Amino acid sequence: MKKRILIVNSGGDCPGMNAVIRAIVKRADREQELEQDTEWEIIGSINAFDGIIAEPLELVSLNSKTVRGIHVKGGTILMTNNKRDPFHYPVVQKDGSVKNEDVSDLLIYNLKVHGFDAVIHIGGNESHKISQKLYEKGVNIIGIPKTINNDLSVTDYTFGFQSAAQTATEAVDKLVTTARSHNRVLILEVMGRDAGWIALHAAIAGGAEVCLIPEIPFSMEKILKKLKSLYNRKGRGFVNIVVAEGAYPIGEKQNIVSGAISRRISSFLKERNFEADVRETILGHLQRGGSPMAFDRILATELGVKAFELVKEKEFGTMAVHLNSQVTNIEIEKVIDKYNKVNLSHDLIQTARGIGVSFGD
Repeated sequence: MKKRILIVNSGGDCPGMNAVIRAIVKRADREQELEQDTEWEIIGSINAFDGIIAEPLELVSLNSKTVRGIHVKGGTILMTNNKRDPFHYPVVQKDGSVKNEDVSDLLIYNLKVHGFDAVIHIGGNESHKISQKLYEKGVNIIGIPKTINNDLSVTDYTFGFQSAAQTATEAVDKLVTTARSHNRVLILEVMGRDAGWIALHAAIAGGAEVCLIPEIPFSMEKILKKLKSLYNRKGRGFVNIVVAEGAYPIGEKQNIVSGAISRRISSFLKERNFEADVRETILGHLQRGGSPMAFDRILATELGVKAFELVKEKEFGTMAVHLNSQVTNIEIEKVIDKYNKVNLSHDLIQTARGIGVSFGD
């Protein structure tokens, strides 16, 4: 008996995606050794759902040879995309224009025609909203949580987050030394449109004096007051500010454009003639790239193995998660029901305040 699993990764890339792909393939190989009457074939969809929707299909066979050694590499060998939602899919019209259309029925048809028994979908919050819709339309789907922003609820961590936080922390480490050398204020902007987990971790680990996150609207005046307290009468001192891209001032709406909030803070300080030199650094996609750290490789491997076992047990419509230090599964609809923002009573908020970090509130 032959069974086919399609692996799809969608949304932004992050460290650990290759490790989870490798884990699924290796677990399938192990199952075939144990149950020789069943042949497991693992197929990858190129560029998110494009592979299973395109004409001709863009699929790649995944086996022990193709995944060997990929766990140490960043990104994904399958490529990914965050603009190819099959329920709002860009379709070129006869006149050359592009219109978003629902092509989910075509996707489901291709899965059936090509004999796929299940789909394992690796993605973040928005990606798994697609997973839930496909499940409701009858697709045998299993989810795996992936995002550097750690914003999926009902899971301790998403793989990719720890590596991104480490990259951000290393950036703070480097900026601290140059800030001190030149008596400067250095602003580091990190990713986090709606959740400030990366900024919070990097600020505490890197020793920043100010941390600005979307969950706590801030006052420019309070930031200025904090900065003034860290310089002496001779104008000597230094400050490092870590700001999530989605942070915003009190009473204003978010206007999320990469680099916008850090440049705005810098402009404000200069307009108020703050004595120190102020510079901004936009970390950007450096947070997504590079080799995953050990934590994320292990977590990704755990979740990949669990996802295969959920397929084998036909626990469709669920997601492999790491909850209370245990690998388990939970319904996808429960995971995407609540966005995982930083709770203001979280221990890390209290820790940061306890060492004098200002959130500008």
